[in-house]
Amino acid sequence: MSTTPSARTRTAVVVGNPKPASRTLSAATYVARELGGAEPDLVVDLATVGPGLLDFSDPAVTALAAEVAAADLVVVACPTYKATYTGLLKLFLDRFAPSYGTGLRGIAIPLMLGGGPVHALAPELTLRPVLTEIGATVPVRGHYVLDSAHDDPAAYADWLAAARPVVSTLLAARTGAPTP
Repeated sequence: MSTTPSARTRTAVVVGNPKPASRTLSAATYVARELGGAEPDLVVDLATVGPGLLDFSDPAVTALAAEVAAADLVVVACPTYKATYTGLLKLFLDRFAPSYGTGLRGIAIPLMLGGGPVHALAPELTLRPVLTEIGATVPVRGHYVLDSAHDDPAAYADWLAAARPVVSTLLAARTGAPTP
């Protein structure tokens, strides 16, 4: 069940899967809907962005990064590659630098998918530290989902039950809305 923290909450999804319209995108959008209470305002499927990711002066990628930086809630999702996140996601995250005023300012949720349970700590060990370093608040543990269960709500249920009240309270405080 979704809750709506605030009509003013701006939610973004960033997906670092090299395949466009991936299972990772589906999973991230689901998590954003569940935590934000509505469809995300912005979905960045990095597989569709193209070579502009390699050019730090690319205006389209710079604009995407600015929109993500301004979001209240950002679900950052990636498949697990070599026990960590993809280079594609790293290229995008390198655009955020709090010391230059371009850090993430909202709440970030690390989400990773993988083929087996051996990498279940990857969201905490690899993705959480970089999100924190670039300015995000990461108030709940990252979530790892098996690829085979990416579309099964049960794969998210316990994690959402723990994460939703924390995220809702922080979003309400951030946006000035009453706590649900």
